[in-house]
Amino acid sequence: METLIPIINRLQEVFLTVGAEIIQLPQIVVVGSQSSGKSSVLESLVGRDFLPRGSGIVTRRPLVLQLVNVPPLAERRLQENGNGVKQNANSYPGIKADEWGTFLHSKNQIFTDFLEIRKEIEEETERSSGGNKGISPEPIYLKIFSPHVLNLTLVDLPGITKVPVGDQPEDIEAQVQEMILSFISNPNSLILSVSPANSDLATSDALKLAREVDPDGRRTLLVISKLDLMDAGTDALEVLLGRVIPVRLGIVGVVNRSQHDINTQKSIEDTARDEQAFLQRHYPSLASRCGSRYLARTLSRLLMHHIRDCLPELKRRVTVLSAQYQSRLSSYGQPVEDHSATLLQIVTKFASDYCNTIEGTATHIQTSELCGGARICYIFHETFGRTLQSIDPLGGLTELDILTAIRNATGPRPALFVPEISFELLVKRQIKRLEEPSLRCVELVHEELQRIIQHCSSYSTQELLRFPKLHDSIVEVVTSLLRKRLPITNDMVHNLVQIELAYINTKHPDFTDAAQVSASVNSQQGLQDGDKCWMNEKMAEEKAPVAGFSSPVKGQAINLLDTAVPVSRKLSSREQRDCEVIQRLIKCYFLIVRKSIQDSVPKTVMHFLVNFVKERLQSELVGQLYKQNLLQGLLIESQDTAQQRTEVAQMLEALQKASNIISEIRETHLW
Repeated sequence: METLIPIINRLQEVFLTVGAEIIQLPQIVVVGSQSSGKSSVLESLVGRDFLPRGSGIVTRRPLVLQLVNVPPLAERRLQENGNGVKQNANSYPGIKADEWGTFLHSKNQIFTDFLEIRKEIEEETERSSGGNKGISPEPIYLKIFSPHVLNLTLVDLPGITKVPVGDQPEDIEAQVQEMILSFISNPNSLILSVSPANSDLATSDALKLAREVDPDGRRTLLVISKLDLMDAGTDALEVLLGRVIPVRLGIVGVVNRSQHDINTQKSIEDTARDEQAFLQRHYPSLASRCGSRYLARTLSRLLMHHIRDCLPELKRRVTVLSAQYQSRLSSYGQPVEDHSATLLQIVTKFASDYCNTIEGTATHIQTSELCGGARICYIFHETFGRTLQSIDPLGGLTELDILTAIRNATGPRPALFVPEISFELLVKRQIKRLEEPSLRCVELVHEELQRIIQHCSSYSTQELLRFPKLHDSIVEVVTSLLRKRLPITNDMVHNLVQIELAYINTKHPDFTDAAQVSASVNSQQGLQDGDKCWMNEKMAEEKAPVAGFSSPVKGQAINLLDTAVPVSRKLSSREQRDCEVIQRLIKCYFLIVRKSIQDSVPKTVMHFLVNFVKERLQSELVGQLYKQNLLQGLLIESQDTAQQRTEVAQMLEALQKASNIISEIRETHLW
């Protein structure tokens, strides 16, 4: 199981090469307040001085520290020279040092002097964060090889601070806390919370942040630092036993190097020896479970078990992401080699998808709304059909309008019968009302044919999105074709209405004869009673003054043309009969014409617009775009597509490497 931590380190390096953290790997995150002793704890784990020191915030960027246990130099030389000079993964040929470090940002440089490592950390921090004590979320990746360390992966974060110092931003506290939470929120991370023994544990900021993301303490290990700095007469026994604040993974006490030890360059080995002596004197019952060496073993053991628990989900995640990125890479297509074949393929695919969308056989069928042929069918039979059905055959036609038309058609002579010309004038007026909804139907179908262009561009032909110029050119050609056909279709629909207006066919098989209508009306009213009533009303009208005219004043001239025409009045029986005859005839004939228009307009739109575009689309696209002088320009990929293909290919390669690394783990390694 000791191989698990190096495997996680390799996975971390694989994903860092593509600059992405799409998988949350198991790691130990070190959290503590400013000057809580975090740096001393880390240096005690490494056994060397290598971290920057000073006042205020010293760690201003996350430091991802990978500790790799390697054989001593003498043993490595024996491995290199013995048995046929066979080199294995732990040989590290060419490195003439027991301990060394490497940075991800300078892979080819090997640091054997740990003071140089400290200097490189400071310079890299200044490069990203500046010199104003500000912080940066960009991590520094450091790998230390030594025979004196256990395999570990730790992340050192800036110390929690309360008050901005110098040129630090006012929200430095919020920035630090946000950075810490972004690391410890990872459910695959273990939290190493460092709190000094000479402060109240109940007010520990590090423990408070850990509790926010790990309320049960299942991922938290508490380190009590500076045990030797407690007030005289006090100790941390109750805290170390977990009686103050219980922590699931345990509590480990350590003794840090004092500032005097650092100034006098006291070695880590001497510090570890003095630490054990202090623990034996003050905490004899806990000495075997405290100290830096015990902490290193505990962290290594916890991390290995944590990796073992996370490994199945990690493997599943890598497999799922590999499939997703493979699908994305396929959608971007391959770089163009044969421009002519590629253009014809895309144009043919677009034309086919366009026609299939109209026919309802497209691969990508929307479920949220009607589109293509289904929407055109809805326009014909629902929108257009219902609009025609809602038109009242006698709408906008009053009885006074009918009487006026009858009188105008008879001239100066009173009419004995209803004149036919009045019927024609009135029915044509009603038929004209069918033209506007018919033209609106053409407009709606034209709009849907335009929408199909975008539908095919977005869903059916992903290949087309790679080439913006070709996409725009195809849209322009199809739009132009539709624009040319629109006025032709409008003219044909307009002519349909004009044809109906050109000849009023009163001999239409479905049209009721005028004589039959008149007879029906007369039978309902009673011809004789109606005539008597009509004669009586005529006599009464002759005796009474004309409606709407006032009695003339004696000596005053009368101008009949200036007299207002009555808007409404009680109709005579004869007038009522004539109006009803005309109304029945208009309604009957209007329904015949409406039925004809409702049937012929969709057929006209399909023939002159929809079917024409379907039949001519591919030939129009090829004729307009398949030209040698246009091929190179049309098939230029967008920069975004090329960049995304490269990024996705790199990520897919990283995932494949990660899958290979994980597959190296055998079941026996997990137990």
